[in-house]
Amino acid sequence: MSNIKKLAGQTFWYGFSNIFGRFINYLLTPLLTGIYSSEQYGDISILFAYAAFLNIVFTYGMETAYFRFNNSYPEKNVYNTGQFSLIITTLVLTALLMFPVPSIARLMKLENHPEFVKWVIWIVALDTLAVLPFSKLRFEGRPRKFAAIKILNILINVGLVVFFLVLCKGQHEKNADNIWSVIYDPRIDIGYVFLANLVASAVTLLFLGKELLGFRPKIDVKLLREMLIYTAPLIIVGFGGMINETIDRFMIIQRFSGTVAEAKSANGIYSANYKLALLIVLFIQAFRMGAEPFFFRESTTENATRTYARVMKFFVIACCFCFLGVVLFLDIWKHFMGIRNHPEYLMGLSVVPILMLAKVFLGVYYNLSIWYKLTNKNLIGAYITIGGAVITLLINYFLIPYWGYMASAVSTLVCYGFMMVLSYRLGKKHYPVPYAWKKLAAYVVICILLFFIHQLFRKFSPGIWWTHGFALLELSSFTVFILKIEKKEFSKLPYIGRFLR
Repeated sequence: MSNIKKLAGQTFWYGFSNIFGRFINYLLTPLLTGIYSSEQYGDISILFAYAAFLNIVFTYGMETAYFRFNNSYPEKNVYNTGQFSLIITTLVLTALLMFPVPSIARLMKLENHPEFVKWVIWIVALDTLAVLPFSKLRFEGRPRKFAAIKILNILINVGLVVFFLVLCKGQHEKNADNIWSVIYDPRIDIGYVFLANLVASAVTLLFLGKELLGFRPKIDVKLLREMLIYTAPLIIVGFGGMINETIDRFMIIQRFSGTVAEAKSANGIYSANYKLALLIVLFIQAFRMGAEPFFFRESTTENATRTYARVMKFFVIACCFCFLGVVLFLDIWKHFMGIRNHPEYLMGLSVVPILMLAKVFLGVYYNLSIWYKLTNKNLIGAYITIGGAVITLLINYFLIPYWGYMASAVSTLVCYGFMMVLSYRLGKKHYPVPYAWKKLAAYVVICILLFFIHQLFRKFSPGIWWTHGFALLELSSFTVFILKIEKKEFSKLPYIGRFLR
């Protein structure tokens, strides 16, 4: 239990940096959707989707390899070799990608602003150089410094966006004769979102100076060969994951049955509502940061599989609360999309519950995927991800012309559900873990039923306060139910267990 407490403590700090930072960053959503139409917001979302793809290419699974090989090689050797490899490949890839920028901009319908694509490439390059320094902080158990730098990155990013797009842009539009209006260049416009991110990434590297200065340009050829063999399937996993996460933005632009402007608008609406799945995404990301090094360290202990099963139980319960916290209170969350100035964003609210459930499946899959990383069967993980990517591509390709962005939400749910089930069945064969899957599946089903009951109540509710009150009643009932069923488990936890004992 002490190991799980340690994981929970580290997850708190990673979660704190993610939740605080992302919440501040999330405030950009109503700001940007309030300033820009759904068509313009669609341009922002597709560029960040492009950045997500580039991240996979630039990092090629080196972060996971760092944690994996620290168990068999001195950490200093692994860090130096991995960082040296990333520096060389980052320089080469950045130089090569500058040549096709005009073509990439045309593909994204951004031919008037190819510089946006260049800025995104530079952002990815700088973020790549920070990957292993951040991993080093996680491996050495320094979540506070990790959290502080991550939060600083977000504050700089958001602060610069507000400075340029609120203060300077506002003064320029008023034709105010002051320095703020002169600083703003209307030709850049939404490009300030990317410039702010670029500056924040550069400052982040400065604050990782100690970790960067600790790097020595020494490369262990044998170790690098083993790391690259290990990471090769992870590149496929990463690409498949990014296809599942972001290809829908590209396909809405290409397959939507309407004009380019209508396709961009649909993409903007979908992307803004996708952000409402933030709560569960933040928890999953925070958990992964703490869990990946934890799972590798725990693998050498006698009761590793039992520990993994217990971690899964707590994880699914937490995901259930995240799910209910969003879908039962959508009438509140919807105000984070700038609907006052652009009410068209409300059209996409129906995708949120589907995407939230899909994220629960994704989180479970991340937990299950530890079996192929521990048994060096990453190629099987790649096949699973490829299968999910094929499902994503087929559903989006054939159904977007008929269902619009709803097809993208459905493809996400089906994809992650498929990957979760297949990974569980293969894991039972290669690395059996005693997951209480019947109980956990029942918890998820109960949450889905509570959502549908709430939707039914909402249709006949005499007012919004009655709707919120009923949502609180459902959430409280689920909490009591979980505490009763899992009383033995929760009684061992600090703070909570004090009340249950």
